[in-house]
Amino acid sequence: MNSLSKSLMLAASGMQAQASRLRIVSENMANLDTPGFRRKTASFEQVMATGQSNGTVKQGDVTLDPTKLPRIHDPAHPMADEAGYYDGSNVNIIVEMADAREAQRSYEANIKMFEQARKMSAAVIDLLRK
Repeated sequence: MNSLSKSLMLAASGMQAQASRLRIVSENMANLDTPGFRRKTASFEQVMATGQSNGTVKQGDVTLDPTKLPRIHDPAHPMADEAGYYDGSNVNIIVEMADAREAQRSYEANIKMFEQARKMSAAVIDLLRK
């Protein structure tokens, strides 16, 4: 595989990883007020080909945040216990917004890398035509 196609593959891999990360962040934000919802996090792993890393990444396991759920006092809530408490969500909107922004910027950086590789490929093809 030549270096131009490898750089396109690396950029595409990074964009896919950040897109999946943004989906998880969006799901967390959507469930901010869902009782008992635990924040989800995803890890990324290097893709190995013939025992060596080729530089690409993929989404690993999605795990639940083990942080203790906050106890919310609302005796009128249908999920409240005898004392009037129920488990809230451990999603922090500030953390999720920061993760979303980081994923967006990483995605944009991969787009720029993809565009540069595409332009270089087009330039090489133009040179070969002459």
